[in-house]
Amino acid sequence: MQTTLKSPATFSGIGLHSGAPATMTIHPASAEYGIWFRRTDVQGADALVPARWDAVSPTRLCTRLVNRAGVAVSTVEHVMAALAGCGIHNALIEIDAAEVPILDGSAAPFVEGILKRGIRRLSAPARAVRILEPVEVREGDARARIEPSDVFEIEFQIDFEDAAIGVQHKTLDLANGAFVRELCDSRTFCRQADVAKMKANGLARGGSLANAIVVDGAHVLNPGGLRHADEAVRHKMLDALGDLSLAGAPIFGRYVGYRAGHALTNRLLRALFSRPEAHVMVECDTDAALRLPGVGVERSDIPAVA
Repeated sequence: MQTTLKSPATFSGIGLHSGAPATMTIHPASAEYGIWFRRTDVQGADALVPARWDAVSPTRLCTRLVNRAGVAVSTVEHVMAALAGCGIHNALIEIDAAEVPILDGSAAPFVEGILKRGIRRLSAPARAVRILEPVEVREGDARARIEPSDVFEIEFQIDFEDAAIGVQHKTLDLANGAFVRELCDSRTFCRQADVAKMKANGLARGGSLANAIVVDGAHVLNPGGLRHADEAVRHKMLDALGDLSLAGAPIFGRYVGYRAGHALTNRLLRALFSRPEAHVMVECDTDAALRLPGVGVERSDIPAVA
């Protein structure tokens, strides 16, 4: 069955890149509504922004959605990952600024807010995008691939020169609340060498050790250290889930990313949906529905840091 929240969940904080304050509320929505953002601070223009792959505007360090009127919402990947990982199919997200609050740099606060309100089943069958043929995109030595699978899996590998990160690799079946248990508390990260450059380019104005991991060579600069030894690759998987959720439905397929980022994952979705023979939308029977992300998840599954 399709799902939504039982009651609204509100979050407040600053944007990672803008540094601007924002208040965002995730509202329940009816079956077949999908996920939409609404800019409550916009007047005289269409304020509704669809959470879809074809509304993504190219950016380097986050995922930004733009509607036909030019109204945008950026850094949507963490809240989208939380919705997908909790199995939420329908929601209206109202926000009074152009960037989603970064909170602690992970998706855990969003997951906590969603599960605290509870999940309501709706009287409509769940549907999913089933991958029929492999699709791959590349940029330099980075690549992203989606291939057939009976479950939704993510495999990711990263390779950074900083010894605090280095080479990390992880594979995870996202069924049955695995996102909440394994990935949701993993924070965004950056290299100290890149911080000044980002700020000079008008990015990361709201970034701090309270909402991002910062590494310098072999050192993690955050006083509390890492939440997981491989927190960096876990966060990349979190981002990938958020970006893949813009397909508009859960996916039955295996995503493989190597040094991939937001832009490359969106290119993958665009390549996938340009090939009708590579995918099909299916109605989930009982067995298939039990293999969707979020099924059976409980608040007790959230890591203690949330």
